[in-house]
Amino acid sequence: MPPQNDSRNTIVFMVIAGIMLVLYSVFVMQPQTEKRRAAQRVAAEQAASAPAAGADAAPRFTEDRTVALGTSARVRIETPKLIGSLSLTGARIDDLFLTNYRETIAKDSPPVELFRPDGMRHAYFAQFGWSGPNIPGGVPRADTPWRLTHGSVLTPTTPVTLTWDNGAGLRFTRVVSVDEQYMFTVTDTVANFSAQAVTLAPGAKVQRQGVPDDLGRNQILHEGAIGTFGDGERFSTTQLKYKAWAKKPVQEHESTGGWLGITDKYWMAALIPPQGEQINAEFRVEDAATFDIHSASMLGAARTIQPNRQITETTHLFAGAKRNEILAGYEKSLGLPRFIYAIDWGMFFFLTRPIFLVIEFFYGVLGNFGLAILALTLTVRLIMFPLANKSYESMSKMRNLQPKMEEIKKKHPDDAAKQQQELMALYQKEKINPLAGCLPLLLQIPVFYAVYKMLSVTIEMRHAPFFGWLRDLSAPDPTTIWNLFGLIPWDPSTAPLIGNLLVSHPGGGFSLGLSVLAILYGLTMWLQMAMSPPAPDPMQRRIFQFMPVVFTFIMANFPAGLLIYWAWSNVLTIFQQYIIMHRFKAENPIDTFIARFKKA
Repeated sequence: MPPQNDSRNTIVFMVIAGIMLVLYSVFVMQPQTEKRRAAQRVAAEQAASAPAAGADAAPRFTEDRTVALGTSARVRIETPKLIGSLSLTGARIDDLFLTNYRETIAKDSPPVELFRPDGMRHAYFAQFGWSGPNIPGGVPRADTPWRLTHGSVLTPTTPVTLTWDNGAGLRFTRVVSVDEQYMFTVTDTVANFSAQAVTLAPGAKVQRQGVPDDLGRNQILHEGAIGTFGDGERFSTTQLKYKAWAKKPVQEHESTGGWLGITDKYWMAALIPPQGEQINAEFRVEDAATFDIHSASMLGAARTIQPNRQITETTHLFAGAKRNEILAGYEKSLGLPRFIYAIDWGMFFFLTRPIFLVIEFFYGVLGNFGLAILALTLTVRLIMFPLANKSYESMSKMRNLQPKMEEIKKKHPDDAAKQQQELMALYQKEKINPLAGCLPLLLQIPVFYAVYKMLSVTIEMRHAPFFGWLRDLSAPDPTTIWNLFGLIPWDPSTAPLIGNLLVSHPGGGFSLGLSVLAILYGLTMWLQMAMSPPAPDPMQRRIFQFMPVVFTFIMANFPAGLLIYWAWSNVLTIFQQYIIMHRFKAENPIDTFIARFKKA
């Protein structure tokens, strides 16, 4: 069969395969996804109202927070960044909102919830206590009624004091304080007024019931258990996504100091023991009939309290937003190992964090994260300028050699080996490296990933606006061709069957929702590839022609900040390449278009 027919058949196959992929996504995958989500919603509702195994009465979750909070006396929490309350039953910190952050970009959006009281679905709280064998009168439990003996509202300037007497000679006193950021300090004192010595061990846990509803939308980041453990000198960070955690429901670690907790994309609750103390840390998943209980807990070394003596233990709790400068500040002030790695910087952490620090610097100068991304892109291009210059010089020379390369192909039409031999001789004669054009692109791939990772995990990018319609650089561009970029008052997501396919979703895979930034990215990618030397093989040339179209649809679901970075990088590359092609008098599509325009 002639080569041109092979190429034509391949193109036809690719087009048909693409159409089948779209049809399969619309009529098979999307209905299945909707069905699965509906089943998950029903299962969650049933779980919230189902009776526990072996129980006579069905314990039901309440959706009314006021009802859940009303089951216990409470102490209000008010700081510049937190609002909520702690329960005097169990002395839990179980009601907490982050006032500096909103659930969505809407002006009337409620503040982000971190902790949720027991009795509600997906309860989430921190609890502190003691354990020991054969303690007369017992130790404080989850249902222990503590008394507020000093203070009324927990603020950065007014700590509160809670007490409980076990009726057998042990008095437990707990002083809770909080700073102006997100760090609670819990100082527990146990006084022994009995005639016998007792042995106790301090402990604490962070517990979350169930898994967040929005889990798994973005697989590039870590959500689940996290902790840093070591021997006091060398530390390593452990991460357990919820699925991996469920497969191995109990994992134990011994450590001197360190920290552990449960993390979300932007928020975290972490327990911090005294850094010179040995602890046994544990990540545990329990099935409580209708919901999973995820716990990150720690137990300190046992100590003996002689009669008429007392001991004191101080534990910290971080409960808030994972801002880089805040984590770094606590890492320094409390001597915490690797606390900044509560942010999931990824495998290219040596690039991701420096890139973030550069963007943060430019933000301090320019006052806008979108402009900071443009400045970062320019910085990266300047660093790669010498290497890119040599690459584009080689590519311009190759473009000028196209007529000679075509002559070689015509001279040996049926001898590919001879063609390759003479082409290599031509490259050697003209001192051209045909692979030189790939090196700048290969070097940019780790930078591209690091920028993507940085936009996905740093809270500084969350809800960060640019200009006009771009109100969140960490989310996809909200515009779409299907309503003429907002000119038509219609939401494409409401279209029957194909609604989700017509709009872009973060981590949502393939979609037809081309946005302004996606189209701009596609056009710059097409022009950049058009300025490169054409591939020698006709089939390769056709594939490269399709690449900008394919990548335009793929990139539509990526964060707007990443598209700004990549499109602007393409523009700078095109400008640099155009200057060099002019210097070598190489044909380029920009001059060709201008000549045709003038002629028309």
